[in-house]
Amino acid sequence: YFTQFGLVRVMDDPLTEEPKATSKMVGRAQGIYVSSCQHRVQLLMATTFIFESGKYNGSTLAMVGKNAVFDDVREMPILGGSGLFRLARGYALARTHSFDLKTGNAVVEYDVTVLHY
Repeated sequence: YFTQFGLVRVMDDPLTEEPKATSKMVGRAQGIYVSSCQHRVQLLMATTFIFESGKYNGSTLAMVGKNAVFDDVREMPILGGSGLFRLARGYALARTHSFDLKTGNAVVEYDVTVLHY
């Protein structure tokens, strides 16, 4: 089974209101992901959601954790932030809406619940 173990990627993707490429952009999702499992496709992700418009403009959320990409829903912790989300704690539920095997591009919804900020 080919897991691409050890592969490191860097991302700088649009952050949109809805999980559609045509949805209004509200910021960027920047970070790294590493193929971290030798037995299945699983990533270690470190992502910063950077808000560039709307009521959260200038604020960030930090998400770090395991992403078992072929699971329907993946839970990852929110471990901090800045601006309105300073010292945030919570979790994000990730759901893949589409994935293009040729380009590697995916549309992923992150349903974020912040329990403390």
